[in-house]
Amino acid sequence: MLAEAPIGKLLIKLSVPATLAMIVNALYNIVDAIYIGQGVGFLGMAGLTVSFPIQMFILAVGQMVGIGGGALASISLGEGDSEKADNVAGNAYVLIVILGIAIMILGSLFLDPILKTFGASSDVLPYARDYMSVIFMGAVFFSFSVVGNNIVRSEGNAMVAMISMMIGAGLNIVLDPVFIFALDMGIRGAALATILSQFVSFIYLLVYMYSGKSIFAIKPHHLRPHIKYMKEILSLGFPAFSRQVGGSILAIFLNNSIVHYGGDIALSAYGAINRIISFLFMPMFGVLQGFQPIAGFNYGAKRFDRVRESIKIAQITLIAMSSFGWAIAQLFPALIMRLFTPEAEVIEIGAHALRIIISAIPFVSIQIMSASVYQALGKPKPALFLSLLRQFILFIPLMFIIPAVTGLGLTGLWLTFPAADVVSTIVSIYMLAKLNQQMKIAQENQDALPSQPQL
Repeated sequence: MLAEAPIGKLLIKLSVPATLAMIVNALYNIVDAIYIGQGVGFLGMAGLTVSFPIQMFILAVGQMVGIGGGALASISLGEGDSEKADNVAGNAYVLIVILGIAIMILGSLFLDPILKTFGASSDVLPYARDYMSVIFMGAVFFSFSVVGNNIVRSEGNAMVAMISMMIGAGLNIVLDPVFIFALDMGIRGAALATILSQFVSFIYLLVYMYSGKSIFAIKPHHLRPHIKYMKEILSLGFPAFSRQVGGSILAIFLNNSIVHYGGDIALSAYGAINRIISFLFMPMFGVLQGFQPIAGFNYGAKRFDRVRESIKIAQITLIAMSSFGWAIAQLFPALIMRLFTPEAEVIEIGAHALRIIISAIPFVSIQIMSASVYQALGKPKPALFLSLLRQFILFIPLMFIIPAVTGLGLTGLWLTFPAADVVSTIVSIYMLAKLNQQMKIAQENQDALPSQPQL
């Protein structure tokens, strides 16, 4: 299927289930924030804002192992090495359990210092503590689900991954009002709903793994830790990890800067915007999850023409999706912000910030596509560079320079987003065009000669 089916139809088949699941997952994030913003107030929303990048760190660990393991397994399947693919999948599961337990222990031990580092004021700290104390306890289930979905998707079974994600997100949406309002647990109830939902998703994936329906035939000996495979998994997944963790580290500087210029109210507004941006990007990540096994398999099979075609179709799709989201957010910013809070000042700050922050989102789709291409092809170094470019190399310096030079304060801080987006996109276009030319030449050589030269 991955080697012969038309790329367009194949991308639809693999990405639509992932995209639907991502939309449901993003909807959960939106609904979660709406319940807390409307039911707990702006301090609860600020506590969620502080907690979000820490939660994304846990997700990043899962993505590192899941995307790295999925890419390596997909390439192994493309090369016809099913035994290696089984070993990779088994080691990915073992690795995430180890890392999940480590996160649970360390996060629980150093909870308050972590929250203060991410910008929690004395007023916000109790809310953030109530939320993250529960999230850390369920870190294994949260991260395992991410890994399992990526491994399942690497075998071309996007439907199982979609069902798993929809179980987790859908159950979360249902449980949120029960725990937050009916049981009067507030923000702690939102966290408990999240962990219980991920636990159910975790059980579903375990049942599928050992149902005999998976391409992967994971036996006990495949669960034996192999340093070689774990290193390869971490190497391939590290760009995705760095991209997510880059956002978490960035949040340390950004949250504290927001509090400096605008206080807890501005932090609450940014929390809503962060969820909106996540909602805009989730469908795009669904397309990329469908794209990855196509590109990885055909790259392993030396079908560079199909790799190039998959990149082109996926990129056009991402630009169209991001442009649609951009238009909606530009036209109705205040209306969108009212979903999250009834407080006029938060709405005013948030509507102004939203228009600025998402102004270059169509460009960002090119940047994330470029990083994903290198990652899918098993090229971690350029993928890592592109992942770090926007969030570290550009954003952090600009975050201090632009407000200081312009004297615009909070508005200057918001302008950092489009500035970093545009510059990183220019670099991404150059690198992607160069890679495309290399694959074009390699395919011409492949067609002319019996052996394939190394890229």
